[in-house]
Amino acid sequence: MNNGKFGQLYAVGVGTGDSELLTLKAARLIQEADVVAIPEKNKGKADSFAWEIVNGALPEEAITGERCFLHFPMTRDASVNVPAWRAAAMTILDRLKQGKSVVFVTEGDPSVFSTWAYIQEELDEIAPEIVPIIVPGITSITAVPAATKIPLADGMERFCVVPATYGIESLDTLVKEFDTIMLIKAGRMIPQLSAKLKQLGLSDTATYVSHASTDKQEIYHDLDQVPEEHRYFSMVQLSIRSRRGVLRGKQSVA
Repeated sequence: MNNGKFGQLYAVGVGTGDSELLTLKAARLIQEADVVAIPEKNKGKADSFAWEIVNGALPEEAITGERCFLHFPMTRDASVNVPAWRAAAMTILDRLKQGKSVVFVTEGDPSVFSTWAYIQEELDEIAPEIVPIIVPGITSITAVPAATKIPLADGMERFCVVPATYGIESLDTLVKEFDTIMLIKAGRMIPQLSAKLKQLGLSDTATYVSHASTDKQEIYHDLDQVPEEHRYFSMVQLSIRSRRGVLRGKQSVA
């Protein structure tokens, strides 16, 4: 908890898209907050997937706090990103200095590939006395297996999660060490991933899911059938447990 100088800050995961997956705690905190801080992709457009999820779960009149949209540019350019992250953190800090409680909502979980990480890093630097409360949410790492009906792991099996942008380069090693591999942000990497899996003889282990848990959800078991257009909310689940015997020279596991 924070000392009396500041209001309380919460980082709240709102899940992967299905508004019914919003947790009871998340719903309560959002309704009780003096300020709801909301990441947006395009400045001034209020185009926030996290906010869409919240709106689908809670009636407008139930959210009485200030809506504070914070711009998070969709770029890897540090000269653009870092100033935006600092500006967002300063906006939150301003509200906290007024003694207001602030709930920062983020899709998925705050601790898993989330915009929250940038806010936390900035606040740690400019106001280390701020102690946030982090509220977990449903992540795509579990929503995707729920869609594919293929378990992540059981017994002594192991799984890993890597961004597809560089995870493909590590597949030669990963397929020998893990029974399931979750490749996040895979939309743009499908051609390269398909080629790599063919090289490894593992094409039939891949299942592609976009927009897991939402009404836009699509599943493909053949990567060559995935449409060419980029899907932002996409992952590929590699389930190689049935190939374990081949890869390790042992009897295959069913």
